[in-house]
Amino acid sequence: MKCGKTLLHDTKEYCRDCSRNRRSFKRGIILANYTPEVQKALLDVKYHNLRQNLDFFAAEIIRLRGKQIAGWQAQALIPVPLHPSKRRQRGFNQTEELCRRLSAGLQLPVDTSLLYRRKKTLPQKGLTNRQRMANLAEAFVAERRTEPYHTVILVDDIYTTGSTAELCTRALMAAGVETVYVLCVAAGVVE
Repeated sequence: MKCGKTLLHDTKEYCRDCSRNRRSFKRGIILANYTPEVQKALLDVKYHNLRQNLDFFAAEIIRLRGKQIAGWQAQALIPVPLHPSKRRQRGFNQTEELCRRLSAGLQLPVDTSLLYRRKKTLPQKGLTNRQRMANLAEAFVAERRTEPYHTVILVDDIYTTGSTAELCTRALMAAGVETVYVLCVAAGVVE
């Protein structure tokens, strides 16, 4: 009911992480579970420059969830930013690329200047939720706009514990955004 993860028990409303941790974002959508096939497709984007895999994910998000996303009445898509050194190393930001593919179908602009990453962090893989929050502390900052967005959609490729989504949401809200929704390709954990 909050992050969008698939739950194995239909009597539960929230995953373990959302039950334990207050979430500042309004709601999330996750397209797929992080199966080995989805993992390979996303890693191929990041590490083998197979950006065409994002065409499929964007088309499926629009096909399966486009009406729900339209109901959010967002004003912009905001990609989770990479640290500049990581972006230089990779040559692109996969979430920005995903946003560009979603933009036309969802009729929403992509804003890459609002949220940025000012702190280089360790990879999140293998860290506990507490370690992830500490690792990302003060990593994200949002610029205050003259006319702040009321509602935005934060876009990321993988949602695991929600630490990145939460800290990005807090930064966006500190800059005047009222409501943040989260949209991810895959959830790292199914409960």
